Amino acid sequence: MVQKGRFLAVALAVSALLCSSHIVLADNIGATRMSMEMQDVLRRAGKKSHPRLILTDNRLKELKELMKHDEFLKKCYRDVIKQADECCNLPVLKYRLPDSFRLLPVSRECLRRVYVLGLAWRLTGKKKYAEKLKENLLTVCAFEDWNPAHFLDTAEMTHAVGIGYDWLYHYLDAQSREKIRAGLIKNGLKPGVLQYRGKGSWQVTNQFNWNLVCNGGLVVGALAVIDTDPKYANVIITDAVRFMPNALSTYAPDGAWPEGPGYWKYATDYAVYALAAMNTALGTDFGLSRMKGLSQTGFFPIYMTGPTGLYFNFADVGEEERRKQIPSLFWLGSRFDMPRIAQAEREMISKYGSTPLDFIWYVPVGDKLPALPLDKYFRGPVEVAMFRSAWDDPNALFAAVKAGFNQVNHGHLDLGTFVLDALGVRWVRDLGCEDYNLPGYWAKGPRSKRWTYYRLTSLAHNIPVINGKNQDVYAETKIIKFKSTPRKSFAILDLASAYKGYAKKMLRGVAIINNRQAVLIQDEFQLEKPCDITWGITTDAKITVDKNRATLTIADKKMTVEVFTPTGATLTIKSAEQKPHRHSSQPDMGYRPTFTIFTIKSAEQKPPLKPNKGVKRLEIHLGKQKDNVRIAVIFIPHWPAGKMISPPKLSKLSPLSAW
Repeated sequence: MVQKGRFLAVALAVSALLCSSHIVLADNIGATRMSMEMQDVLRRAGKKSHPRLILTDNRLKELKELMKHDEFLKKCYRDVIKQADECCNLPVLKYRLPDSFRLLPVSRECLRRVYVLGLAWRLTGKKKYAEKLKENLLTVCAFEDWNPAHFLDTAEMTHAVGIGYDWLYHYLDAQSREKIRAGLIKNGLKPGVLQYRGKGSWQVTNQFNWNLVCNGGLVVGALAVIDTDPKYANVIITDAVRFMPNALSTYAPDGAWPEGPGYWKYATDYAVYALAAMNTALGTDFGLSRMKGLSQTGFFPIYMTGPTGLYFNFADVGEEERRKQIPSLFWLGSRFDMPRIAQAEREMISKYGSTPLDFIWYVPVGDKLPALPLDKYFRGPVEVAMFRSAWDDPNALFAAVKAGFNQVNHGHLDLGTFVLDALGVRWVRDLGCEDYNLPGYWAKGPRSKRWTYYRLTSLAHNIPVINGKNQDVYAETKIIKFKSTPRKSFAILDLASAYKGYAKKMLRGVAIINNRQAVLIQDEFQLEKPCDITWGITTDAKITVDKNRATLTIADKKMTVEVFTPTGATLTIKSAEQKPHRHSSQPDMGYRPTFTIFTIKSAEQKPPLKPNKGVKRLEIHLGKQKDNVRIAVIFIPHWPAGKMISPPKLSKLSPLSAW
């Protein structure tokens, strides 16, 4: 089983790292004791002066020298100063819990202000930036707590205050310094130590984003006060090095992240914060950055972004989420000598402006870089393949498809789903997540309420559905073949376990064909018994249908969708809209799912569902089918005159076994 194999791999990775770092596990209550080597590293770090976290004075000096003749870095500087001036006019942060269970936006807004104001102070020496940062730090350190019930908030605030305390240390008067240090310990480090008691809590030991955020934030905070309060670093650094491999191993083997590109950024940012802080404060990250997959992971968000700028937003990624600045790409590009990763971040800065960490981790432009391959296959707990016609054309053709594990964190029941961009438009889309506060949103068993929320069901995704049922919630699937050539590239997915009880065999092929001007989706079933099959996609387009052919229109762009087989199959249109308080798996038209629908007593008890306004489903309803079934659908953008070489010819459709 794929997932069982992952757990074994994690265990082996942790074991190897512990051995390489000479960390010795202690008695059966799960406590740890440091090796002599780690004790010495932490002891020496406690003697280092401030600032020692992420941006040292030596690095700041290098950047100031570089800025004298680097126009791009000067632009980054101007962006930071502009943001800092804006922060100076903002009201003080307030402790509040909004309607959701998150402390947001307080912890992340505090983090943003700390980096903006702190960097502006260190670059200019202007008192107004230091005073405003001091005011914000004193305010949040006087909060009752940092929302430990949702520990991500505590970790984020610990990170923010740790950086602020370290960077502002020599500016602060003794009384202010003590108040900030006391608040950091009370609201951040003491609750943090509790996370490591015994064998460690789920927040710091899991395989996903929580691990890296919680450990990463605590590492930064502990290193900030290692000179005055080393006992916190002794616990936190030791156990963070012990538990972070659980999540870092998830990048293996190629750098993909199973929670999707949005959570990739969140997890990777905090992995990099921790690694960078350890390297500047301790001179080592104890081998964590050598874990397999991390050196390649910077390519993941690059490939996951279509020409529209939209992500392939599988899992609980927002429906309109786009790649913007990811300063971690600079750090990763520098750490692993991957200039193409760093160049991708420069491109985002040119479009969206710079962040403080873009300035801090800045990588100058190098020699002319070779173009990236047009196609890519990432392995791991969630496997993805993507194909495109060009990198530098916003109108390029792009298709991406996923396999993997339906129980992955933030996963939907969507194995085999795909998205498609062309002509600057996303034609085949993913609806994204629902509101996280919906009842039962995080329960993932076969009868869980999670699988009654339409956006998370198989019915809402770009996959076939059998008998109106969701995919098997425990399904594990693989990409079994991937090939990239100039004229045709493809991936073949084995999705049989997703249709357990209905299909002995189910393969999906996704190909970019006809000199990269069209996309073919081909599904092949070997059914166990007669079944109803519905094939569908989700789109924002206006649709007109003529039997087996549909024309999709968005603004003045058009796409033809044609069913090549089975002969006689016709296309139909349904709405994917849902009423805000329906709290059902079914949209307003069409679906009558067979599983239990969760009902509510009053709309006020729960947040509203997202309405999916204007979204439609283009479907093929095959009715009762038996034995072997093949569905082949081609997507042909209406390219501008002179750009279309010739219509694709599928008169001799090859079985997937012959691809």
